[in-house]
Amino acid sequence: MKEPVVVLGLGEMGRVFAGGFLRAGHPVYPVIREMDLDREATLIPGPELVLVTVGEKDLHSVLDALPEIWRDRVGLLQNELLPRDWRDHRIVRPTVISVWFEKKRGSEPRPILPSPVYGPKAGLVVEALGSLEIPAVPVAEASEMLYEMVRKNLYILTANIAGIVVGGTVGSLWREHRALAREVASEVLDVQEWLVRESLHRERLVAGMADAFQADPDHACLGREARARLERALRAAGEAGLATPRLRRILEKGS
Repeated sequence: MKEPVVVLGLGEMGRVFAGGFLRAGHPVYPVIREMDLDREATLIPGPELVLVTVGEKDLHSVLDALPEIWRDRVGLLQNELLPRDWRDHRIVRPTVISVWFEKKRGSEPRPILPSPVYGPKAGLVVEALGSLEIPAVPVAEASEMLYEMVRKNLYILTANIAGIVVGGTVGSLWREHRALAREVASEVLDVQEWLVRESLHRERLVAGMADAFQADPDHACLGREARARLERALRAAGEAGLATPRLRRILEKGS
């Protein structure tokens, strides 16, 4: 029998991945908020993977409580994810997934782009998603996975923050309000560069964001986390001493 996979969190994403691992022949051990992580780790001390599927606002508290025996087999898929998020919790080499499929309650997963996967269990994740006909691709280099993470962050933050101003879809944002999208994206990239502590290939990232807009042009800009994402970006900008005038104006005036 194949080794079990632990799935932390059973929201929409957690259930999708759990189904994929089961189809790939791995027993799945679900862990929900009410369970004691240390106790569960004594029951499943050597899983193939511990996939953390909680939302981004809960990620740090979960990683802080993660049992030591699980820290060398972690998988992460949160939005706004960057290497500092796992390094702050003494996790050295996780498996990281940049999720490019949508899953809403009561509907099947809907792929937008192939989901890049990097790390020691990338093959397992690609196989599990493939069993559900969700395209995923392994990424060989850490630098390329950094691009993929920042690209996803740029897509979400630009769409959500610009959406506070214009609403609509990502297709209409890029078609009718491209100057606004580029202005927001530029300030978002200022923040991302400070968070990763290195210069980024900005035009490649903007082009990658545009590709994602065009892959699913009817996707709504304004999500329920839009204002929280804007506030998080501005907190980071404040810590970095960055001038982000358009982001600040959107927060204060919605324009």
